[in-house]
Amino acid sequence: MTQAELAEKSGLSLRTVQRIEAGQIPKGFTLKAIAVALQTGTEELISLNNENPTVERAKLINLVALAGLIIPYGGVVFPLILTLKTKDPLNKELGKNIVGIQIILAGIVSAGLIISPFIQKVLSIKTPLFLIFLIAFLCAKLIVIIKNGISLNKKGNLCIRLKNNFL
Repeated sequence: MTQAELAEKSGLSLRTVQRIEAGQIPKGFTLKAIAVALQTGTEELISLNNENPTVERAKLINLVALAGLIIPYGGVVFPLILTLKTKDPLNKELGKNIVGIQIILAGIVSAGLIISPFIQKVLSIKTPLFLIFLIAFLCAKLIVIIKNGISLNKKGNLCIRLKNNFL
């Protein structure tokens, strides 16, 4: 059935049908009108919509974690804001896992940067040791974000996640 046919059969405008097909969730009268036009129950339309959950918001949260490569703690703050504003439970849970990993990475690099001058002095190393911690952190962060992004695209789940989420 084309969009125009569904609009005519349901009594809705073509624009409304286009919005629904683009992802807007129908409610109330619109949902009933489509159910009648498709000769099905409203429950079936709602359950069909929930069978295929999307992780688009989780992909965005994962991508925003890249801000931590440029802005200190940006990989924690910006994904956390997006996660808190997410209403979908699946994306919210994935977002919490992403933020949890970023918090642990940020904590490890912070500790490494704090103790690196002391280690450098004890070992009498001329090369600034904090650079090694910083480069290792950036590489680890990039690897985690890329692997999780690929896994979200292919499987709809995170590849690298925490066993126990503390958020």
